[in-house]
Amino acid sequence: MGVTTSEAKNITSDSGTGLMAKGPEALHDLMLSNIETATGRSMPRMDIRFNNLSVTADIVVVEDDGSKQELPTLPNTVKKAFAGPKKRSLGLKNCQDTIVGDAMIRGVSGGERKRVTTGEMEFGMKFVSLMDEISTGLDSAATFDIIKTQRSIAHKLNKTVVIALLQPSPEIFALFDNVMILNEGELMYHGPINKVEGYFEDLGFKCPPERDIADYLLDLGTRQQYRYEVEQGSKAPRLPEEFGDSFRQSALYQETLAALSAPHDPELLRTVKENMDPMPMFQQSFVESTAALFRREIMISYRNKAFIFGRLLMILVMGLLFSTIYYDFDPTQVSVVTGVIFSSVMFLSMGQSSQLPVFMANRDIFYKQRGANFYRTSSYVLANSIAGIPLSLAETVIFGTLVYWMCGFAANAGLFILFELILLLSNMAMGMWFFFLSSVCSHENIATPLCMMSILIFIIFAGFIVTTDEIPDYLIWAHWISPMSWSIKALSINQYRSSAYDVCVYGAIDYCTDYGFNMGEYYLNLFGLDTGKEWVWYGVIFLAGIYVVFMFLSVLALEYLRYEAPTNVDVSDKSMDDGSYALLQTPKSSTQSDVVEVQVNTQEKNFAPVTVAFQDLHYWVPDPKNPKGEQLELLKGINGFAVPGSITALMGSSGAGKTTLMDVIAGRKTGGKITGKILLNGYEATDLAIRRCTGYCEQMDVHSEAATIREALTFSSFLRQDASISDAKKYDAVNEAIELLGLEDIADQIIRGSSVEQMKRLTIGVELAAQPSVIFLDEPTSGLDARSAKLIMDGVRKVADSGRTIICTIHQPSSEVFYLFDSLLLLKRGGETVFYGNLGKKCRNLIDYFEGIPGVAPLPENYNPATWMLECIGAGVNNSAADEMDFVDYFNRSSYSEQLKANMAKEGITVPSPDLPEILFDKKRAANSATQMKFVVTRFFQMYWRTPSYSLTRLIMSLFLALIFGIVFINPNYASYAGLSSGVGMVFMAALFLSMMAFNSVIPLTSSERPSFYRERASQTYNAFWYWLGATLVEIPWCFASGLLFTVVLYPLAGFTEFMTGVLFWVAISLTVFMQVSLGQFFTYAMPTEEVASIIGMLFNSVLMMFMGYNPPASSIPQGYQWLYTISPQKFPMCILVALVFTKCETLPTWDEATQSYINVGSDLGCQPMANAPATIGHTTLKQYTESYYGFKYDEIAQNFGIVLGCIALFRVWGLLALRFVNHQKR
Repeated sequence: MGVTTSEAKNITSDSGTGLMAKGPEALHDLMLSNIETATGRSMPRMDIRFNNLSVTADIVVVEDDGSKQELPTLPNTVKKAFAGPKKRSLGLKNCQDTIVGDAMIRGVSGGERKRVTTGEMEFGMKFVSLMDEISTGLDSAATFDIIKTQRSIAHKLNKTVVIALLQPSPEIFALFDNVMILNEGELMYHGPINKVEGYFEDLGFKCPPERDIADYLLDLGTRQQYRYEVEQGSKAPRLPEEFGDSFRQSALYQETLAALSAPHDPELLRTVKENMDPMPMFQQSFVESTAALFRREIMISYRNKAFIFGRLLMILVMGLLFSTIYYDFDPTQVSVVTGVIFSSVMFLSMGQSSQLPVFMANRDIFYKQRGANFYRTSSYVLANSIAGIPLSLAETVIFGTLVYWMCGFAANAGLFILFELILLLSNMAMGMWFFFLSSVCSHENIATPLCMMSILIFIIFAGFIVTTDEIPDYLIWAHWISPMSWSIKALSINQYRSSAYDVCVYGAIDYCTDYGFNMGEYYLNLFGLDTGKEWVWYGVIFLAGIYVVFMFLSVLALEYLRYEAPTNVDVSDKSMDDGSYALLQTPKSSTQSDVVEVQVNTQEKNFAPVTVAFQDLHYWVPDPKNPKGEQLELLKGINGFAVPGSITALMGSSGAGKTTLMDVIAGRKTGGKITGKILLNGYEATDLAIRRCTGYCEQMDVHSEAATIREALTFSSFLRQDASISDAKKYDAVNEAIELLGLEDIADQIIRGSSVEQMKRLTIGVELAAQPSVIFLDEPTSGLDARSAKLIMDGVRKVADSGRTIICTIHQPSSEVFYLFDSLLLLKRGGETVFYGNLGKKCRNLIDYFEGIPGVAPLPENYNPATWMLECIGAGVNNSAADEMDFVDYFNRSSYSEQLKANMAKEGITVPSPDLPEILFDKKRAANSATQMKFVVTRFFQMYWRTPSYSLTRLIMSLFLALIFGIVFINPNYASYAGLSSGVGMVFMAALFLSMMAFNSVIPLTSSERPSFYRERASQTYNAFWYWLGATLVEIPWCFASGLLFTVVLYPLAGFTEFMTGVLFWVAISLTVFMQVSLGQFFTYAMPTEEVASIIGMLFNSVLMMFMGYNPPASSIPQGYQWLYTISPQKFPMCILVALVFTKCETLPTWDEATQSYINVGSDLGCQPMANAPATIGHTTLKQYTESYYGFKYDEIAQNFGIVLGCIALFRVWGLLALRFVNHQKR
């Protein structure tokens, strides 16, 4: 390979069919572990970034002494030479303060995003750079400049650079020293660039003059190589393994082996000893990298203002509720005091769980940067934990202050500070526990229910729901490891052993004389808590210690446990046998072979030809540098048109506005200000007409990833083609797209985990299967090698020839691909037109136009016109040509501008024509309602079945939850005051956590599907109602299945026996889960991000769950909050569940004053007298006490079932309205 040659200063290119995915990954797998640890740096294919960081903040994360310094740093001599110009060498200066963005948030362009990844990995300038497809999304001029810079670095600094490229133009290919060609794992060639043509000529192949050298090399070993055989029928190698055998017998290969086996060069050994051996694994010290990461985490947190606001709002609201509900409590009511403490600890702990999605999303970025040795794992974990302290402290201070002083805790400043400290440590410990869960779980769909399950275990064994004395001996260990148990114990002792309560006489009762304890000790003993003051500090020490333990475990998990995203292996071409290869041979005189062209089905097309025109288009967005409301103009008066049967290219440098213009024309912009006209066949286009008659192949590959590739294409074909078209023709369109894009071998593969190239082919296929009149293609060849790009663009040419209008942005087309275009609209940075017109044969018109401009150098021989054109107008990263010549003014004064104006004024372009119909649609969507329902609902059921991380995990967690409750409450005695309280608490916790687990689990799944919903809705693929219906129907069986598992296990273990009551219990618990799922889906649809949905949903649930009637009980809720108790949706399933098992009694027993006991006691549990009732209560039955104290009444079960169904219907309608009217995609 390139790094094994005798000279270090090599820049090596890798090409070959296998390199579409297999090649670069094979290189990385072999080289990364050995090279990157100390000397190398890998630049991955996928752009995994923080979407809300600016370019500068993402690349440069350390500021020192007023100057920016990279992480990790370089030896000073190299750093001084290269650290400063890094952004300029990548052409990112103009967008350095723009956020990176993603599929949901508008940010920098695709090419700029790719360059951010390159720049990020280039900082540090290690001795070896491995670059994987860095040109994806870049224009050819920018790619040329970046590769040229890499060549200069390699030669001047004796650095080894290995680059895998997909579509290198001849001028880019010529920049390399060596080339490695891989095909299906076989090494076909590795050696100098200047010898590669001669080597293959000796094997019997000749590169035609009009063929790019890289494209020619890619075709060798494939079905296309017959075009280059000098003698037809010769014994030239055909299969990749034959090429591999030929190379192993070559002199070049023997020279490589000799170089590898030669004695080490003493000079190289000296260089290794002086420069490489002293090089540390991490360039920054632990303190420096931790400080840099801390600054970045603070920046990320600060920019997520909606999340911070939501968290603080939730804390403030809940603090006010707690403090007013329990205002000035009576300290002799120990259950109330400990209830406040318990609820406070539980609420703050559960609030930390909203960070889980953030932790999971950031983990992928950590994997990439830790793999490149940016920093130590310990630095990352420590920085994250420290960065979370300010928000935790703010939450604790706000919540703790309100609760402590308004509820009536001991009025002592020292005790108050201790109260806040314990709450803070508890908050931090739970936050670090959730961080640990995000480190060890493979997927968020697993981490979320595990998070809720762990909270449940901590709560059950905290000593409040089940007192310490009632916990089985074999489970007492769980009590001692629960952070909540230590928090509750420390806070209770902090209250009751204060000077105000550490007295014998309180409230006219002498506790020392009557009970042998002072007042504080008596009430602590009454609740089974320790009484020694030292336990307060034991709690502080334990919480601090467990925080450190969780941090240490997180470091170990992130360091040694990795869940890298899987990538499906690319499927190579089918092997050629002699028979099939012979079919490829054609007479040498043929100018063009039908075999190499993609055959498109010539069936009848069901579409109307459409001419697209855009007149004086302007587009403004708010200027991020001017918060005073000033606008930034991205498009400045763009004019142009595209006619049926043609392909119009939109080109320009990265960031020139190509995708922006396409978004505007296609009606995909959701923000900004647009002026000008968009016309179809000369008529001003309606939004519906644009969406119905066009297909948009987006730059971002967004799909519902649980479907197979064939299913995704079928989905598009059936829902976006008119209902009048037969099913057979729709299936033909699917098969046509599959054949056109070479997807036959992977058509039945699930999309999730597909490679970049496969996703790009699928994105194109989804639009082709829809058979629209106009197709917008945003960089359709990005991520494909030159041969695949040519095949796809040949197919696009065929589609255009069928009468469709194609508008396509493209960055770096080969000459062959560029010649396929009919017209070109060329933009310069700033969104201005540099050229519009017909390209002519082999781009002759374009070439003549630019060569006629004073000062423009003529097109060099065998040079790619696309690259030359972009260089002329100043594209690339360090090109100042545009500063010397005003190309916009020259075009406006040219004959091409006059011709454009004349053509624009013609009928059918901007003027209606009597021969061309206006594009109107009677219906918003092409498919009828039945078809929409069938495909959308079916896809939902398939998605849930193919996502076991969500569906199966829920079932397992339901089973585990039931087992936990069943084991803790086995052999119960409910016919007592303590037993009934524990029983009601068990039902409360079961309903709470089973439903909250469902709520938190459904949010990430729903959020991951939302971008594909936005894309499909933008094309009017289906009505939002059917998407909503699918999301509704698919959850019903899973909710009832989880409820059944829970009930079958818990119901008998908890001592309940009646079958019909058990059935109703199952239905009620299932409806409870379904209600929370509906609520979770609604908040996900309505909120901008997953984190905000979690926070607002938790606030909603936390407020209303306080008024379920358990803690505080219905009889103790202040009058001012009775309205919340009345409307709380969570109260009604709780009423059903408790009433079913504890208040069923057909005939109440009679109290006999003579015997002071009940007579005629029935067999129902509700009829049983309650033993050991406090004197203030007197004699009562379980039914009477439950109904009077908690407000859970048996006679209201049927009514409550109806209300639960009504609440579910209400939440689902809210979800439908959010789907229909709320769109958080910013474009």
